[in-house]
Amino acid sequence: MPSSSPLPLSVLDLAPIAPGQSVGESIAASVALARAAEEHGFRRVWYAEHHNMPAIASSATSVLISHVGAHTSTIRLGAGGVMLPNHSPLTIAEQFGTLEAMYPGRIDLGLGRAPGSDQNTMYALRRDAHSADRFPQDVQELQGYLAGQTRVPGVDAIPGKGSDVPLYVLGSSMFGATLAAALGLPYAFASHFAPQMLQPAVEAYRREFRPSAQLESPYVIAGVNVVAADTAEAARDDLAQVRRRLAVGLFGRGRDLSGAGSPDEVADLLLQGGAAVHVDGMLTHTAVGTAADVREQLTAFRALADADELIVAFQSPAPESRLRSIALTAEAMETVAA
Repeated sequence: MPSSSPLPLSVLDLAPIAPGQSVGESIAASVALARAAEEHGFRRVWYAEHHNMPAIASSATSVLISHVGAHTSTIRLGAGGVMLPNHSPLTIAEQFGTLEAMYPGRIDLGLGRAPGSDQNTMYALRRDAHSADRFPQDVQELQGYLAGQTRVPGVDAIPGKGSDVPLYVLGSSMFGATLAAALGLPYAFASHFAPQMLQPAVEAYRREFRPSAQLESPYVIAGVNVVAADTAEAARDDLAQVRRRLAVGLFGRGRDLSGAGSPDEVADLLLQGGAAVHVDGMLTHTAVGTAADVREQLTAFRALADADELIVAFQSPAPESRLRSIALTAEAMETVAA
C-alpha cells in the first residue's frame, strides 16, 4: 500500500551555462536552485559529471557539491553521477569521504559507467577504452573503502574509511539494473533523457534485488523533466526554448552556423532537419504546464516508472524560471502520497 507521506522529490542539476552567462553566474544559479529545493522540501540535489560540454558546468562534481553544501543546511547533496571508470575508486572514496566529513549525513554517491562525453574527451581524461568493463569490480572496491573493509591490502581511504556514504547505481539499460539488484543498492534510471528501457529495467531490478547492508528492499529513483510556469502558454514557450537549446547542443557542435540566421532560426533549422526526432525522444518524460498540469503528468509518470522517488531536471531556460518551476512543482506534489 502507498505511504501517507508525500512522494519524495529530488533535483538533478547540470549547472547549465546559458548564452552570455559566465561559469560563475551558472554556479551561483545552482546555489540558488539548491537553496530553493531545500526551502520547498526536496530530498536531495544531484550533479552530473559531464566533460567538454560548453553549456554544462558540473564537470568537477565533488567541488560543486562542496560549494553548494556551504550554502545549504539540510538537503542531501550528491553525484548523479560520478562516471566511475573516469577515476580510481580510491580517489572517489577520498573525495566523497571528505565531503561526508564536512557535511555529515548529507552526502550521496551515484555511480555511472559512461564516459560523460565523446571519444576524444575519453582520451583527454586518460580513460582506458576497457575501463567500463571493470565497473562492477570498481563499485565493490569503492564500497569497501567507504565501509572500512578495503579490498586492496594495506590501502585505506583517508578521509573516507568507515564513512558509509550511500551508493546508488545509475543507468539507462539492463546492465545497471541487474548490477544494482545483485549488490543490493538503490537504482536511479536516467529516463529524463534515455527513456527506452525504463520499464523493463525497473522490472528486472525489482525482480532480482538481493538485500544488502545498505538496503533491505528495492528502491527506484526515476528521472523526469519538468517545465512548469504560471500559465500553460509560458510553459510551452519555455519548452520551445529547451528544444532549441538541445538541438544546438546535440547537432550544432563543430558546425559553422554563423550565416544561417539568428540563434532561434538556426535551432529551428536543425529541428526541421531531423533533430526534432532525437530531441523529442529525449524529452519523452517531460511534465509541461501549470502546477495542476505538472501534478497530473508526474503522478502518471510515477505509476509508469514504478518509482519510489522522482528526480527532476528543471529544464526552463532562465534561472528565475527554474526557481519558479521548483516552487510550482513542490506545490503541485505536496499531497501526492508515496
